[in-house]
This record gives sequence, C-alpha cells and structure tokens, in this order.
Amino acid sequence: MAMALLVIDVQMDFVTRRDQGRVWGNPAADTSIARALKAFRDKGLAVVHVHHHGVDPADGFHPSQPGSAVQPVAAPLPGEAVFIKHGSSAFIGTGLADHLTAEGLTELVIVGGAANYCVESTARMAGDLGYKSTVVGDALINFRQRLRDGREMSAGDVLALTLANLDGEFAQIASTDEVLAGLAA
Repeated sequence: MAMALLVIDVQMDFVTRRDQGRVWGNPAADTSIARALKAFRDKGLAVVHVHHHGVDPADGFHPSQPGSAVQPVAAPLPGEAVFIKHGSSAFIGTGLADHLTAEGLTELVIVGGAANYCVESTARMAGDLGYKSTVVGDALINFRQRLRDGREMSAGDVLALTLANLDGEFAQIASTDEVLAGLAA
C-alpha cells in the first residue's frame, strides 16, 4: 500500500492550552491519534511526523519552549520520518514532498493540529499536489476562534467548518473507526 499516516504538530503546546481552559473541538483527539498510529505501525505502513517550530522565542512552539515537545502519545519511533516546519503547510520548506515521492507514497491519512491552521493548509496543498488524502475528523486538535466582528465560534463549529471546507474538494473526511476498518479490509 502506498499510504502514509501524516501526524501534524501533535505537540505539548496544544495540551497546555487545553489545560488552561481552551476546549478542544475533539476532547478525545489524542486517543484517536494514538489508535491511528498503532494501526499504521501494526500494519507496517509508513508514519511521517511533522513538528512545528515557531520562529518567535515567545511562541509556545518555539524549540526553546516546553510546548514544542512532542506529546508522548505521538512520539516518533526510530525509522519514522520527522520534518520540521516553520509555517503552516507541512510541504513548505520541509522536503516532505520529496520524501513522499522517494518512498512512493501517494495516499495520506492526516491527523493532528490545529485543524483549521496547519492541518487544513497541508490538506489543501496535498490535494493541489495530487495526493489522495483522508483527513481523520475525530483525530484533529483545534480550539474556538474569534471572528473579526468579535463573536466567538465554538471549537466544535470551527472543526465542522474546517472539515466542510476540505470535504471532497481537497480530501475525503473519515473517522478513526472508518480508517481502521479500511486498513483491516
């Protein structure tokens, strides 16, 4: 199978924000990410990690900050590719596309965070680059979003809108259970 699990930015800054009261759109996203990782590893399928390193030292994702650390649930294993990005899309400035091409990987199953930032940017670019992509809706991390007029969109609504933006146009949307059933078939 020419498929890879693409694990985007599953880092401690998201946990810190949640612990400070910023609700995740998927409260069990970390459990779903862990299930997907286990299934891909058990099948011997490729797992590719992308970690964000902010360039501002005050950014929680800056490599000098504790938030930059990978969440234990998504720690890369030896032999799994790891790419560091400094912007939103995992394809910009990382060598990810070259790696996928070299490995013959044409299908991506995408999990991680934040759904409406780096996951969406990466999924859109993957679609534009011709990858067959599936975004795992219940394995995404995201938060509420303040709109320009001051209103707040709930984390659940942000997630629903993000998935609607991607669905069918740039990626297919699936649940962890659907992805795991597909792997078992």
